[in-house]
Amino acid sequence: MTEVVVKPVRSPWRILWFAAAIMVFIFVPIVLAGRDLFLFVSVFVIAPALIILSLVWIIGLVLADVRYRQRWLRPKFTTLLILWAVATLLFFQNREHPFELRETVRWMVYSGKYKTEVLSQPPYGKTELRHIEWDGSGFAGVANDTMYLVFDPQDALSVAAQRRPPIKISGVPCEVRSVRRLESHWYAVFFYTDKLWGQGDCT
Repeated sequence: MTEVVVKPVRSPWRILWFAAAIMVFIFVPIVLAGRDLFLFVSVFVIAPALIILSLVWIIGLVLADVRYRQRWLRPKFTTLLILWAVATLLFFQNREHPFELRETVRWMVYSGKYKTEVLSQPPYGKTELRHIEWDGSGFAGVANDTMYLVFDPQDALSVAAQRRPPIKISGVPCEVRSVRRLESHWYAVFFYTDKLWGQGDCT
């Protein structure tokens, strides 16, 4: 009697799990990197890779037999949509607060380190808030956008976080573009282009 060996059928939806793993191992480090590197990789690496991958999958499905196409069309199409959605989310962000996604990830991973760094700063006076330069982009002093991490023990910035720009707040020398609350007492403050805390007309 001949024994029939039945090979297990792999689920076509496994490709989604592989795509998710790739997104975690590639996209998260990119988000944690410097903003200029983040933009460069997004435009010149991620976008071309997604276009090539999409074309390969589409051509492969067109050339495949009918049974294979019916089985794999939905999971592959769904995976492509998810990959494109995540890439779009990374690149097209809040115009008023373009560092928002990066802030969230970096704060979740390194908040303890950043808190220690800010609190180790000497007092700036009775009114000025403790802060560090936290993120930014630009080229050699031209068109620089700067983000500061600010410690506000009174949580007065929670009100400023609800205002529309330009925002003038006590303890910050310049009018700012946006304020975002990270958690109690901790805020991300986004300055206007080429404005720096304590320099130029911000003094």
